[in-house]
Amino acid sequence: MALTREVSGSEGVPATARGPLRILVCWLPWLPVAAATLAFALGLSVPREWRYVPLVVSVAAFGLPHGAVDWAALPRAAVGGADLYRPWRRGRHARLDRRWLAVVGLVYLVFGGAYAVGWFLAPAAAAVAFLALTWFHWGQGELHPLREVLGADHLDARWRRGLTVAVRGALPMGVPLLAFPGRYRTVLDSFVAPFGGTVPAWPFGADGRLALGGALAALTVGTLAAGYRAAGDRRGWALDAGETALLWAYFLAVPPVFAVGLYFCCWHAPRHVARVLVLDGRARDALSRGHLAGPLARFAREAAVPTLIALVGCGALWRLAPAPETTLEGAAAVYLVAIAVLTLPHVVVVTWLDRFAGYW
Repeated sequence: MALTREVSGSEGVPATARGPLRILVCWLPWLPVAAATLAFALGLSVPREWRYVPLVVSVAAFGLPHGAVDWAALPRAAVGGADLYRPWRRGRHARLDRRWLAVVGLVYLVFGGAYAVGWFLAPAAAAVAFLALTWFHWGQGELHPLREVLGADHLDARWRRGLTVAVRGALPMGVPLLAFPGRYRTVLDSFVAPFGGTVPAWPFGADGRLALGGALAALTVGTLAAGYRAAGDRRGWALDAGETALLWAYFLAVPPVFAVGLYFCCWHAPRHVARVLVLDGRARDALSRGHLAGPLARFAREAAVPTLIALVGCGALWRLAPAPETTLEGAAAVYLVAIAVLTLPHVVVVTWLDRFAGYW
């Protein structure tokens, strides 16, 4: 089997489908993130246990399930699910090529299995790798909504897309370290503790944070300036700049565990779900008629069984971990390690989708 897509072109989104998708791409992310930013900036404090509520919610609401349809998304893209302008091919959209289904299964088995072993052999290195991987993945997850739904035409060049990925991924992964170094380190420690590892202290010192903050600020300003000069329609650039400013403020104001959990549920995951819906011919037709509930219900059905399997995997990881803590923090740590194990093959699938869409 030649592992190339049978059609070419970008994952364009029909104009008639953008209205429903903006609920997932705009309103669902913007409102809770803006509200949390304002509340914590004004002095809101939540009990320690409540900081984990978004992570608990993520088990069922968008978070964990958002990657659970990789088994269908990649085959749909591979056989032409993103070829939106050839309705005579739509009969093929309902067919999930078995060869591509096998490819997705193999990706999860090989990459997920190898990374799971890495957590037992070198937990500190695996945790650092997870931060780097998530930095890239949460950045790459912004390209599709910015280009195809928000109309950011300044992302027409590969190097500007690369800079945008670096900036957007740095916001949830790097900015919390600047404002909450102690809590950030506590979370990392909780990752590696069940597997017998320790986290080095030097990244959390004042000098390291100062260097990181300066680099991230310069990268952000430079990337937005390059986009401004290239933008044909400045409205798309303004939305990009506004979101970037909002996320800077959010991750500086909101404690890391709560901030990352809410971002995962309400920002990153719904935007990926929006992309996946467009790959499904039936869902896309419903979106073009202004319907969102039906496509989301279809997504939920397709994600249900893989999500349950992932939860079983979380339980197995808990049983196999050498020293899991029987606390809320300990359970959350093992859950995040399970998310890490699933993230690597998920990134492989999404990068494949990006390749099909012509982003790289």
